[in-house]
Amino acid sequence: MSVVALVLAAGSGTRFGADKRRVTLVDGRSLLAHSVERARGVFDDVRVVLRAGEWGEDFGLPADCQVIVSPDAALGMGHSLAAGARSLSDSQAQAVAILLGDMPWIELATLRRLAEASSASRIVLPRHAGQQGHPVIFGREFWPALGKLAGDEGAREVVRAQRDCCLVVDVGDAGVLLDVDTPQGLV
Repeated sequence: MSVVALVLAAGSGTRFGADKRRVTLVDGRSLLAHSVERARGVFDDVRVVLRAGEWGEDFGLPADCQVIVSPDAALGMGHSLAAGARSLSDSQAQAVAILLGDMPWIELATLRRLAEASSASRIVLPRHAGQQGHPVIFGREFWPALGKLAGDEGAREVVRAQRDCCLVVDVGDAGVLLDVDTPQGLV
């Protein structure tokens, strides 16, 4: 199964108090660079959604990492996700993994397992300890709906509207739930 990865990193991160994407972790690389590296460990095509006027090198991303600009990022995650989904018109992949730029602890084996469960007509949702996590993988059939999103709900409405196409995969990886919303989330 061919899966493209879309890392959403155009949010303002107001709860963090600063630009959390630039926060350096123990090895000196940015939080966003860690999240992108995770995705690149499994997916051949990784695209990162940033705000207008931002560049991949601003965050220490590899030079060959495709950056998608979300001009309406300030209006909510739905707009960023839509911009990313619309960028997929040149992709031959059968599914897209939607990853969040502030989730650097998802295990590679988990990403592989979710990708293997994907198909063009399925939405794959990871669940850990009874809680739904990330990334969510959307089959190609759902890309047009993703491209029309707006607001701050993300893709929840697409998932709700397509419950019969959803596959929940239970994983032992707490990383699917761990994001960085505040400085305390880095501990």
